[in-house]
Amino acid sequence: MESIKSHSYEVHLKELAEAALKQHIAKNDYSQVFVLVDENTKKYCYPVFLKKMDSEVGCVLEIPSGEIHKNIATCTELWEQLSKNDGDRKSLLINLGGGVLTDLGGFVASTFKRGIDFINVPTTLLSMVDASIGGKTGVDLGALKNQIGVINQPQMVLIFPEFLQTLEIRQVKSGYAEMLKHGLIKDEEYWTALKDEKNFTDSKCIKKSISIKNEVVLQDPTEQGIRKILNFGHTLGHAIESYFLDNPNKITLLHGEAIAIGMILEGYLSHELKGLSKLSLQEIKEVFLKHFNRVILDEEDIVSIIELLKYDKKNSHGDVNFVLLQTIGKAVTDVKVPDNLLHKAFAYYKEQ
Repeated sequence: MESIKSHSYEVHLKELAEAALKQHIAKNDYSQVFVLVDENTKKYCYPVFLKKMDSEVGCVLEIPSGEIHKNIATCTELWEQLSKNDGDRKSLLINLGGGVLTDLGGFVASTFKRGIDFINVPTTLLSMVDASIGGKTGVDLGALKNQIGVINQPQMVLIFPEFLQTLEIRQVKSGYAEMLKHGLIKDEEYWTALKDEKNFTDSKCIKKSISIKNEVVLQDPTEQGIRKILNFGHTLGHAIESYFLDNPNKITLLHGEAIAIGMILEGYLSHELKGLSKLSLQEIKEVFLKHFNRVILDEEDIVSIIELLKYDKKNSHGDVNFVLLQTIGKAVTDVKVPDNLLHKAFAYYKEQ
């Protein structure tokens, strides 16, 4: 299975990933190799990963798992640990974990000593097909998603699908939502095949999703134009995720679970504003509700979620900018949406 070439790095899968890791470390005179893990990847993934390396790990850095720890306080702890363990500008940080860990680890590496090399080794489906690809790094500001960060590319991304066997099904489905999004924004044929695909963790499906995202990122690495289409479902989805994260009376939603709701809502907006057919809208709703339980949202919840939209990263000059669909497979960016339609979108989601 061929590697996927991005701007300054490659995404390697399976045996090629192991070979690329060994070759990269052998040819670079790193003063020290650090590996960042959480308690789950330390237990289930690190022993397996260690066997794939021909070199010693200088220090293992551990953070608690979960979005709640994706913040500057955790970064400060890691910067201090890197410094105490003699990290310098010739050190390498390997991020072994899901999207929270690769986002945060990439940001820590990009800012320590004004930037050290890092490699992403995603261990969840979500991080394999989305979070670890494209160079976005960063942390949350309180409950607000990804408010602090930089775009900085890793040395490489290494995909070992065997790590998916360590996950509960809920985590796997979270990544499936992002794979479905790739079809909706760029490839109707992929969407059609994937929505009924039971073996969506197959290497071919993973590679296809990575390729779609990579193709978009290559055209627009700093998100000035077409890369914005990757945010379909994320304007409302991120607001929902933040609201549930910050509300002790609510269950915490995984990223993909929140984005699935966001894609139904923004599918409705696409129908109202950009001509997405009623048939396509209904198909989108049915597919996501088939794989993700409907979440109860009362009017107070909806008002609070809409209020959070003002913090979205895509906003400009006080306007909230949405990514919507003209058809399945074709997205448009920078769409302004009237408030009354937002409430109608939530009503559509709640309809049985």
